[in-house]
Amino acid sequence: MKNNVKIERIKLSITQGELANRVGVTRQTIGLIENGKYNPTLQLCIAIAKELNKTLDELFWEVED
Repeated sequence: MKNNVKIERIKLSITQGELANRVGVTRQTIGLIENGKYNPTLQLCIAIAKELNKTLDELFWEVED
């Protein structure tokens, strides 16, 4: 799964730690999501989208292998 989490987080001047605290995960989890090494649950995707004021479609999309 590809995403724009890092780009949108930086636009809002939010650190990985701040975003992690707001959505209830660790900073490491946010880092893994941003690097495409962890596929978050739908619930976590929604929480991240709300915090970044974006829709799910604006943040996440699936890539064919």
